[in-house]
Amino acid sequence: MEDILYMSDKYFYTPYIYPEWWPEDDWKRQLMSILIFTWMGQYTMYFVMGLLDYCFVYDHRLKEHPLYLKNQIKLEIKYAVKNMIFQGATFGPIFLLEVRGYSRLHRDFSRGFFGPLNPLIEIVGFVIFTDFTNYWFHRTLHHRLIYKHVHKQHHMWKVPTPFSGYALHPLDGFTQGISWHIYPFLFPFNSKILMGFFFFVLMWTFSIHDNLCILPKFLQPIINGAAHHTDHHMFYNYNYGQFTTLWDRVFGSYRMPGTHQGKGPVDDVIAIKAKAAGYQMNGNRIEYINGNGHNKKVE
Repeated sequence: MEDILYMSDKYFYTPYIYPEWWPEDDWKRQLMSILIFTWMGQYTMYFVMGLLDYCFVYDHRLKEHPLYLKNQIKLEIKYAVKNMIFQGATFGPIFLLEVRGYSRLHRDFSRGFFGPLNPLIEIVGFVIFTDFTNYWFHRTLHHRLIYKHVHKQHHMWKVPTPFSGYALHPLDGFTQGISWHIYPFLFPFNSKILMGFFFFVLMWTFSIHDNLCILPKFLQPIINGAAHHTDHHMFYNYNYGQFTTLWDRVFGSYRMPGTHQGKGPVDDVIAIKAKAAGYQMNGNRIEYINGNGHNKKVE
């Protein structure tokens, strides 16, 4: 954020927004600049990435699923717009603390005991920490005393779309994003890599809500991708993980995705259409149901 703030001051805030007498290192100015950038960045990414995913990746047959809500995308955008206002306001002060040097963020890629390998070590530590803590933050949101007040709003979308990722309660968004900010206050971490991860997780959030399963087969049991997260929306108490399936497996909440078994939401839509046309699915075969109720295999 420090580098982004510097570039924004140089090319935008200082020449066009703020008066010359207002010092660039004034904390009030920095906070205002961070909030402007955060809100503009979130909304731009949400609508641009969401629209691109919806137009070119998302399988529109999912909108014919019986659990897909009427006007669902319109509702998702409504909830997301409100949520991102709150998220920017809550994470803005944390970004300010990082910019003003209160965290352990640094800019040296060779800093630390491992020298040139230190960025790799920091990335591994960051992924392990956030994957573990987000698993438990997410699972806690499913506790019966919390779920109906906070996380239930996100589970309105039984069949999610790319616009579902940020369509949640503001406290939900804060809870699932806070571990990304906790880590650099506890451990050294490169500031440029952290910002790269923030952009990555924005795209990741879209991708896990579009039901597109493009992972190589050998990675499907390891990465908690769109298929796993789709089942989380459908069945609630499974696949809480952020990036990997590790903690779901360790703590007994892993579920083999229906999409990997030919039983996903798209398969439901295909089966419903086939039945309406007088056919039914029998494993991987389509059978015609004749007037006597007998099945005939369709070659």
